[in-house]
Amino acid sequence: MKIDVRFYLTLFKTTFYLSAFTFGGGYVIVPLMKKKFVEELEWIEEREMLDFVAIGQSAPGVMAVNTSILVGYRLAGMPGALISTLGTVLPPLITISILSIVYKTFQENILARYLLKGLQAGVAAIILDVTITMIVNVFRKKEIVSDLILVVSFILAFFLKANLILLILLFGISGALASVLYRNK
Repeated sequence: MKIDVRFYLTLFKTTFYLSAFTFGGGYVIVPLMKKKFVEELEWIEEREMLDFVAIGQSAPGVMAVNTSILVGYRLAGMPGALISTLGTVLPPLITISILSIVYKTFQENILARYLLKGLQAGVAAIILDVTITMIVNVFRKKEIVSDLILVVSFILAFFLKANLILLILLFGISGALASVLYRNK
């Protein structure tokens, strides 16, 4: 892969496009990033993309931006991280700026309210699809530690309402140790 002006332009356009046409936050953008960067452009591997998503989720801040930074950095170092961040952040910034100008007009509009309710339903379906896809991908790898972490963390978080920060720390360290031990073998 040749890193030149065309590459940076493609990286910017891709992240800008994904961010501009993705409603609902980070979980919605994940399958689109995977499709674009892994399947279409073939710039990164699927496993690496899933790792970026996991890191992006656990880092402070917006998951889509975090993941975009990681992808950009992996592809072209600091300039790639900056360009992908700019491409990801600009669309919501532009949208929010425009919406703030016309907010009063839409505040009382019933059609706008129903449109937003419809978007919520679509976003929920996309998040469910992403969740199922990620779970299937974890189990498909047949790595017992990853499978165990997934199941135990879900039970602790969903049913026992365990502290999410502690779970992230505990299972992050567990996953890192398992990876080190696996590589040494």
